[in-house]
Amino acid sequence: MELLRKLEILADAAKYDASCASSGAARKDSRGGRGVGSTGGMGICHSYTPDGRCISLLKVLLTNVCQFDCHYCINRRSSDTPRARFTPDEVVRLTLEFYKRNLIEGLFLSSGIVGSPDRTMEQVVEVARRLREEHDFRGYLHLKTIPEASPELIERAGRYADRISLNLELPSQTSLDRLAPEKNLARTKQAMTGIRRRIDETRDAARAARQVRDRPRARPPAFATGQSTQLIVGADDSSDALVLGRADEFYRDCRLRRVYYSGFSPIPSPSVLLPLRPPPLVREHRLYQADWLLRFYGFDVRELLPDPAANLDLELDPKLAWALSHRELFPVDVNRAPRELLWRVPGLGTVNVERVLAARRHSRLHLADLRRLRVNLTKAGPFLIAADHCPRPALLDGAGLRERFLRGPQQLELNFGPPPARADAVMALTGQL
Repeated sequence: MELLRKLEILADAAKYDASCASSGAARKDSRGGRGVGSTGGMGICHSYTPDGRCISLLKVLLTNVCQFDCHYCINRRSSDTPRARFTPDEVVRLTLEFYKRNLIEGLFLSSGIVGSPDRTMEQVVEVARRLREEHDFRGYLHLKTIPEASPELIERAGRYADRISLNLELPSQTSLDRLAPEKNLARTKQAMTGIRRRIDETRDAARAARQVRDRPRARPPAFATGQSTQLIVGADDSSDALVLGRADEFYRDCRLRRVYYSGFSPIPSPSVLLPLRPPPLVREHRLYQADWLLRFYGFDVRELLPDPAANLDLELDPKLAWALSHRELFPVDVNRAPRELLWRVPGLGTVNVERVLAARRHSRLHLADLRRLRVNLTKAGPFLIAADHCPRPALLDGAGLRERFLRGPQQLELNFGPPPARADAVMALTGQL
């Protein structure tokens, strides 16, 4: 098979994996005249650098041949999708050639499982080794590891990669037994815990090296700067409470950089165990919003979703929905409330809160001050008190407050065909001229 045809198949097969951002990666570059490439340390896949550049990576599978039969995966054993397989040399050559043409700044490499997890992991690591050691490649490398692979191979992968990740895919062992019988939640967590331990050791060694003043700093052994995972939403009947609870558990126990939520997308020749339709796209968006509240706003999963079988409100963002169900805590005085309570006001982000705390040291804040601080008063107004503002009790306690934040009816656009200026071109394409 020609190399370009392989690339077409294996790049398309990798598009379902969302966990490929690079935030937190260690900065590397080749400004000293050695090596190839650089790592900016910001976001690479679907992200922007501080100077506004959109940067990307080569995102491929080593092979889409797989001995696992995960029902939600297009590359499963029983699927009739076209198959292809790269050699490590071909992936290395593609990465370097694409980089030299200024098309990418790094590589995201995953693979189906062929032969055995260890055999597959060896080839993934070999690609990274050749790039780093033989070609001195200093761009971003993200390697997908296999939980069933030996700890020694995962250790080797971490030495070369900026980030490594394992995909949970589904939040419970019951769902895995039904849709991905070869996968095991406990083994995945064990592998991720080992990665976390190794990352912690590397960070501690780097901290100790910085504290040495009487002799040159000892260079700590290199290892990946973080790990991430992905959860598929809507392929099974797991509730949002279960999904967020599992994500929160792995954040705490494995110190993940990110959990990515990927809405289930119907695939060609689907399994009869899968739903016929994908979940609403807004469900994935609400999960990301709730995830942000867990990580940066001091919320707990049980606060957002007290019922283990509950789902997030699709019409309102999670913080606003929580505030409407806890109206007894509001309104909050922006001139007196502590940081933790200000975080819970709808329309106030963490940046807004820091601005408020800094500004109120000098004078009492009015609504005009909050506008200058870029506070969303349309959303925050009913929930806060300022020097010249106090919401009416009837507004906060009224039954119509929720409807105030719902989107009104939307006018659908009517499409009567191409505009007159394009009519000739369209007719020409359809052979009617």
